[in-house]
Amino acid sequence: MKSAYLFLLLTSFMTVGNLFAQTSIGLKAGFTQSSANYRTSLGTYPRDVTGFNAPSYSLVIEQFFEKHAGAQVEFQFLTTGYAASDSINMGNETRFTYLKVPVLSNFYLGNSGRFHIKIGPHLGYLLKTDDVERVIEGDLVIPTYGQESDTPRKIMYGLTAGVGLSKLFGKHTIQGEVRYSYEFGNPEAQERIFDLNFTQLEFSLAYLFRVAD
Repeated sequence: MKSAYLFLLLTSFMTVGNLFAQTSIGLKAGFTQSSANYRTSLGTYPRDVTGFNAPSYSLVIEQFFEKHAGAQVEFQFLTTGYAASDSINMGNETRFTYLKVPVLSNFYLGNSGRFHIKIGPHLGYLLKTDDVERVIEGDLVIPTYGQESDTPRKIMYGLTAGVGLSKLFGKHTIQGEVRYSYEFGNPEAQERIFDLNFTQLEFSLAYLFRVAD
């Protein structure tokens, strides 16, 4: 179902893109700060743990439509996770590496120098999980996810929104952006804890080149 949802979004993007002329392709690099909270069982109070900071890299395809609107799809390598430092989980650190695909609607204000807002859903697939450090075990502790027997869920999904500035130089575009993502998916697949959620705050810089007018 989730794969079909992604296919529908991508198909819609490409179909609409064929109706208009201005398409840009480029690369984006950024810095992502993740945060996490979890609940050990239904009805318990969410516990916050320290997030994980990592670089991220994306291939960007942007379509500029009429009346200051557009859309884009990204293929992003993203590492999220937690480096717990609370009194219960101190010393535990886990990293999740995903291929993440945001499909975003873009809205612009301005001409060569533009303010933009981007919002839309994303889907992702888990490429690998690493338990960097594991110091504490217990009923109130986030379980491991990097062992062979852990089998975390592979699919991530959620919503992404961002704001930023774009500067056009002929066929070239430079974009600076701040983006926030919320994950609805939970990597826990064995009911060892009730819930585990991540958010990401991303700061990025992108270079795009117009390939179709």
